[in-house]
Amino acid sequence: MIRNLIFDFGDVLINLDKLAVPQGLAAYGTTAADGRLQRLATAYEKGLVPTAQFVGDACGILGESQPAKLVSLWNQTIKDFPEERLLFIEALQRAGTHRMFLLSNTNDLHMTYVAEQMGSARFGRFQACFEGFYLSHEMGMRKPEPEIFRHVLQNHGLQAGETLFIDDTLEHIRGAASVGVHTWHLQVGRETILELPKRI
Repeated sequence: MIRNLIFDFGDVLINLDKLAVPQGLAAYGTTAADGRLQRLATAYEKGLVPTAQFVGDACGILGESQPAKLVSLWNQTIKDFPEERLLFIEALQRAGTHRMFLLSNTNDLHMTYVAEQMGSARFGRFQACFEGFYLSHEMGMRKPEPEIFRHVLQNHGLQAGETLFIDDTLEHIRGAASVGVHTWHLQVGRETILELPKRI
């Protein structure tokens, strides 16, 4: 029986434009596959470099003299959070049938932008849905590392076999499955989180 639910954030609850940053980088004559950018972004997602250093180093790699332009490009990934999804998870939380957690690979710039776009009241409603609100940059680790899943399980005394993890990224699904967690690899554009009741 599934008693615990762990939700990814991007493209499971909030919509993302995953092509926005690669398209923006093309204007600088580079791609997201640039090894320096990849290493920097990964370190930033794990909270290993502060925001000011991330922005400065990224500007240096790209030859961008205006940090605000880099921040704007970085945040173009973040789109809307449909109200029907927020209402759905609020109703699920009120029902009290499952313990609910958020586990997201993210960073300070993105979460600050999300909070600004949602507004404090709506963002507070969102956070209140979860018993644990786990963000990679606050944890020093990121999906798909098995340790991040073990941390959530152990921190709350959860049994892996009673836990369902929902994510749109296959490598993250594999990371969760490696520690015995049940998974739903949500297919963006073909499925939505509103179909969760059919899976629990």
